[in-house]
Amino acid sequence: MPAGVSWPYYLKMVAASMGARLAGAEVVHRYYRPDLTIPEVLPKCGELKTRASGAENQR
Repeated sequence: MPAGVSWPYYLKMVAASMGARLAGAEVVHRYYRPDLTIPEVLPKCGELKTRASGAENQR
C-alpha cells in the first residue's frame, strides 16, 4: 500500500492526477496557440546581429 492507502484508491488518484495534467496542458496549448511554422530561409551563423538597448552609448 503506497502512502498508507489501498491500491484501488491510489491508482484512482494517479489516474485523476494524470488526467488533470493532460487536460491542463491541452487548455494552455490551445489558449496560447504556439507558432509552429518554420521559416523558409534561416539566417546563417553570425548573420543575425542583435544589440542590447543601451549598447550604442557604452563605446
